[in-house]
Amino acid sequence: MSVEAIQTRPRVNAEPDRPGLRRRLANRGIDGVTLMILPALLFVLGIFVYPFLYGLVLSFHPLEGDALANYREFFSDPYLYNTIGATLKLAVPVTLLSGILAVPIAMRVRLLQRQRLLTTILVLPITLGTVLVAEGLLNYLGAQGWFNRTLMTIGLIDSPLRLTNNYWGVFVSLVITVFPFTFLLTLSYISGVDPALERAAATHGANSWQRFRHVLLPLLIPGLVVSACLTFVQAFSVFPSAVLLGAPSGPTRVISIAAAQAAFEEYNPSKASAIAMIMAAVQLLVVAGLLGVRSMFYRGSTAGGKG
Repeated sequence: MSVEAIQTRPRVNAEPDRPGLRRRLANRGIDGVTLMILPALLFVLGIFVYPFLYGLVLSFHPLEGDALANYREFFSDPYLYNTIGATLKLAVPVTLLSGILAVPIAMRVRLLQRQRLLTTILVLPITLGTVLVAEGLLNYLGAQGWFNRTLMTIGLIDSPLRLTNNYWGVFVSLVITVFPFTFLLTLSYISGVDPALERAAATHGANSWQRFRHVLLPLLIPGLVVSACLTFVQAFSVFPSAVLLGAPSGPTRVISIAAAQAAFEEYNPSKASAIAMIMAAVQLLVVAGLLGVRSMFYRGSTAGGKG
């Protein structure tokens, strides 16, 4: 066989050309745009995931006793485990009231021409912060505050109402601070519903309540549940309001106060971590229950169209 024939013979066992690394990553959905989320992912891992895992491990290393000593101590001491009920008594009513107020206000605001101005006024408490709101309410709702003096001036009451250093002071403060978030989320959901759906129901003779009950509400419930989850988590983590406006050693001794006392008064970070893990578990159970309810309702598009 000649040399030319040997050189021109095709290589039967030659390996096929492999695509480059960039193409292999692109085939798996990883490209330059996807890699842009890497800084955010590293931030989440460093700021949220790592501290949570560190606290979880630390909670199983008590100063005394076995790995579950902190959890046994919490659930065997009424002064500690009653903080769960005290926190739920604040967070659940605040979540419900915020949602009940947000729906009609958002429905009205979406029809106004000066929607931005009213929205700015309603979300103003966000810029103030929980501490500043609590301090303001101390002066406003106190025994010599404007609210009590106004009621006594017009003759509605003879003596000042006690609205601070108790449950109601914390409740009012929470409503003021969490309502803007609930309102903004609710407004976005309501604004996303196609008005043609309500007009179609009105064409068929449905009044305003029937349109809300049978058309608007079923479309809003999934979004309202998500809003309720976020509102509940924010209200459940109450701390400044409970300290400044409530009774930290009484009916408003919430679970965050118990964790803070374990960390900074008892100098027991392991116990504080265990309380924080219990706090996270309660929040997770409530949120999981709400999301379970959400899955029972319609979760498709709220825009109109041919179907």
